[in-house]
Amino acid sequence: MKVLLLKDPKEDDRGQDPYIRELGLYGFEATLIPVLSFEFLSLPSFSEKLSHPEGYGGLIFTSPRAVEAVELCLEKDNKTEVWEKSLREKWNAKSVYVVGNATASLVNKIGLDTEGENCGNAEKLAEYICSSK
Repeated sequence: MKVLLLKDPKEDDRGQDPYIRELGLYGFEATLIPVLSFEFLSLPSFSEKLSHPEGYGGLIFTSPRAVEAVELCLEKDNKTEVWEKSLREKWNAKSVYVVGNATASLVNKIGLDTEGENCGNAEKLAEYICSSK
């Protein structure tokens, strides 16, 4: 039987999309079709805000794409050195919340300490943030 998966392909440690592999084990022939495209629209504005942590109470990362946006801002504006010397520390002095462990892992890679990753979804994270203030 053929199965149509409407998602971006992701390679696991075996170099294959886990859905393709798992479905194949059960005799299904799966085909992936990416259905979404993505474009960052506000990087200059976001970069400016990242440069002024004193104006904010913290950060909330809702997805891996949000981390990707931070990385792009640092790369495009040659702010990696400033990030490592001062900005990262200033943001780490504030609360940095994340939805989920995968996002937390990526945020940790850019040097930020996170909280809320075990909440599991946005609603529970919002409750966590409100109860911690």
